[in-house]
Amino acid sequence: MQRLNPSNNLTFTTFSFLIFLVTSLLSAQEMGFEEYNPKSTLVVPASKIVKAKFPFIDIHSHQRDMSVEALDGLIAHMDAMNEAIMVNLSGRSGASLKEKIDNINKSYPNRFVVFANVNFEGAKDMTWGEQAAAQLEQDIKNGAKGLKIFKSLGLRNKDANGNRLAIDDPRLDAIWAKCAEMGVPVLIHAADPKPFWDDMDVNNERWLELKTHPRRKRTATDPAPFEQIIQEQHNVFRKHSNTKFINAHMGWHANNLDKLGKLLDEMPNMSVGISAVIAELGRQPQHARAFFIKYQDRVLFGKDSWKPEEFPTYFRVLESNDEYFPYYKKYHAFWSMYGLNLPDDVLKKLYYKNALNLVPGLDTSLFK
Repeated sequence: MQRLNPSNNLTFTTFSFLIFLVTSLLSAQEMGFEEYNPKSTLVVPASKIVKAKFPFIDIHSHQRDMSVEALDGLIAHMDAMNEAIMVNLSGRSGASLKEKIDNINKSYPNRFVVFANVNFEGAKDMTWGEQAAAQLEQDIKNGAKGLKIFKSLGLRNKDANGNRLAIDDPRLDAIWAKCAEMGVPVLIHAADPKPFWDDMDVNNERWLELKTHPRRKRTATDPAPFEQIIQEQHNVFRKHSNTKFINAHMGWHANNLDKLGKLLDEMPNMSVGISAVIAELGRQPQHARAFFIKYQDRVLFGKDSWKPEEFPTYFRVLESNDEYFPYYKKYHAFWSMYGLNLPDDVLKKLYYKNALNLVPGLDTSLFK
């Protein structure tokens, strides 16, 4: 057996190190898009806004637990970021809804609001719709301040015959009419972002989200085309012109504000909420700022998922003039954002005035 002398050992060690170095470099070059997340070297002024400039109403929140103990915990976070009123859209119906409202009245009667929900699964005939509207009326009398429609209507809900239940199905007309009669708004989430229906290829901005959340992929037949579902929603808005609708997620048109503006012009009973689309707004600061100023009476603040640590990003986009800062979920937005630096009078409408005009019975003294 050949023995390695010291010089051979050195050569062997050097060779091993070179192999390791080359392997590491190749590995780095072959990293996937999911792993590539470079830190910006840009040095510019940056704002740290952990508290909204004005008290705000979160028109789009979801809280499953509304026990008195849970409300105590929520209030601490709300006070820290200047949230005056939280609208819980997951109120459900009947006894469950009444229990939530009772807990609110026992603890913080002016800080929380609950919207009712309707279970659309198995809708049968016009009588079914009238019965659902009657239950909704009772829920409103019990303290619900509005109706929340989940995206399952139009995507997953089926009628008694097993067919997809369209948003504009006439069997549901009594529900929309009841909201107009009772003077409460309907906050409705229809469909999903349009890229979920597009080909999952190099051109799709939501590729990473679809890769990490494959169940979100849609097709023209699973369950229907994007355009059809959105049109069904607009058909309801037009047919029920006396009902006040809040279109969640800016109706998935935050990436086309000119089109959204035309829709607002055509449907004066429609307002929009900004929940889950702040990244779309932050990448078009000049255009978005002009939109917010033009339609300042029609846009409401909302966040959707309850993660207090994410609210400062919303405040920074809306209030600051900062440049090129990151969003908190790469799979939603791999680009950087810019502040809109909205005027104070526009911010006040966005944060609370527009919601006060739409949702009945809110405590206005919280905003003086």
